[in-house]
Amino acid sequence: MLDGPHRLHVIVFANEKGGTGKSTTAVHTAIALAAKGANVACFDLDHRQRTMGRYLDNRVETIKRTGRDLPMPRFETHDGESIARFSETLDRLSEGSDFLVIDTPGRDDRFARIAVTNADTLVTPMNDSFVDFDLIGQVDPETYRVSKPSFYSELIWESRKRRAKTDGETIDWVVLRNRVQHIEARNMKRVSEAIDQLSKRVGFRVISGLSERVIYRELFPQGLTMLDSREFGDMALSHVAARQELREMMAGLALPEPVMPLFA
Repeated sequence: MLDGPHRLHVIVFANEKGGTGKSTTAVHTAIALAAKGANVACFDLDHRQRTMGRYLDNRVETIKRTGRDLPMPRFETHDGESIARFSETLDRLSEGSDFLVIDTPGRDDRFARIAVTNADTLVTPMNDSFVDFDLIGQVDPETYRVSKPSFYSELIWESRKRRAKTDGETIDWVVLRNRVQHIEARNMKRVSEAIDQLSKRVGFRVISGLSERVIYRELFPQGLTMLDSREFGDMALSHVAARQELREMMAGLALPEPVMPLFA
């Protein structure tokens, strides 16, 4: 259970743009929590792409094929249609879980909006570019200073206000900067300054995420993560660096620590 009175902690990964590493980050987060001994459930709301669901399907097959005892969360995929099924699945996955990790579609989606409102931690992965920054804010084309928050930022702001009115809880909004190493230095500085400016206006935290590495794509067919790779062969230096990135990302998310029972 979690430290203090047992309660579910909901982590929602949301970004209305694709290609930001959202599903890969969500799966790695879920496995990292499960590896610590937490009871973790996953809910894939993207019934079209179903990246999280397919990733975890592959993991189940690897466990069956190899006999390895790998940390494994429970998981389901939403049908994208039924609000009744959505509610039933949320209740089922929440029962007995310490963490519920929800992966949302890379587009506007009514179920994603509901999930965001119920999040304890909201994670918005983005690449370090003004193309991705446009999701959360707009900048002056000459000075690159933030001119105004985007519709998406306003939506999150309203969701946070509704949550506070409903149960007095706050949504910890985290902007996760993925794939930062391939960006030209001047552009990186401008993006960084714009993110910092906007964070002060709309109230999100900024942490570093995962770099663009071939290993993440290679692990997908087996459903493995960087936490598993040591068991499946020697690790290259790049793999060691990727594991360290994951550790730093998890520390930055500042999630509640699972507390193991005294008697298993």
